[in-house]
Amino acid sequence: MKISFLDSATLGEDVSLAFIKELGQFSMYQFTSPSEVNERIKDCDVIIVNKVIIGKKEMDAAPHLKLICVAATGVNNIDVDYAASKGIIVRNAVAYSTESVAQVTFMHILSLVGHGAYFDRFVKTGAYSHSRTFADLTHPYNEVKGKKLGIIGLGTIGSRVAEIAEVFGMHPVYFPTSGKPHSNKYVALSLAELLSECDIITIHAPLNDKTRNLITYSQLKQMKKTAYLLNMGRGGIVNEHDLVKALNEDLIAGAAIDVFEEEPIAEESPYFFIRKPEKIIFSPHIAWASVEARKRLIEKITEAIKDYEKQN
Repeated sequence: MKISFLDSATLGEDVSLAFIKELGQFSMYQFTSPSEVNERIKDCDVIIVNKVIIGKKEMDAAPHLKLICVAATGVNNIDVDYAASKGIIVRNAVAYSTESVAQVTFMHILSLVGHGAYFDRFVKTGAYSHSRTFADLTHPYNEVKGKKLGIIGLGTIGSRVAEIAEVFGMHPVYFPTSGKPHSNKYVALSLAELLSECDIITIHAPLNDKTRNLITYSQLKQMKKTAYLLNMGRGGIVNEHDLVKALNEDLIAGAAIDVFEEEPIAEESPYFFIRKPEKIIFSPHIAWASVEARKRLIEKITEAIKDYEKQN
């Protein structure tokens, strides 16, 4: 069995692919450009991709292809309908990054609400050394206990975020992006209700026709001026230009962004034109990527290939 991993660099170099290598004749490429795909998969039975696009012409160039393993949860880079028409199995990886994303979500929530970056900078720049008081009270922060947390997308990750929020004494509610409430534990609100009522709003939804541009200037105007917005889902759910405009106009207190419309972020991104950079925290699409999460991801890919072998 010939297996090819087309963009292994997306999983880092600190996790081992040894279990996958044992399953067949294995080829690994750190990156693969669109022009290189067909040549690299033409003899493959199995391919593994994270962000590489596999569409009709790529599948037609690989007559032996039987299994596509996506090293991620989303499969928007695969033409799944055409794969099905050719009898090619597409397997993604689910629930491998739940704890990782939930952890990064609260890293950002606590830093935003607690002004973590400001206080760290206050000490490191020497400003604290020249202060006349033992505590800097110029940037008062609030407790998260008692605050209403709005979750857009109460799937596996969103549900875990809600559980952790309860430990902090927060009150989770959610907006079902499918339009159908599905939780017996948490209250479902309309998007307008969630935006206007919640102190912190965090997005954990996939990007699809229902969520693309879900949060624009119109929605941001509905939020409290003291509220914070986090996007841990997918770039494109929040309109980046509109978010920058809202931050520049002080319509909301701040934001944290882990995902972007273009990744890596473009040098001309609107995010570089925020007048008060302290109002936003960025992370470079790393919420999914703890060491443990990436190891689980590799285990799930290995299991998918083994399952295919057993059935064929």
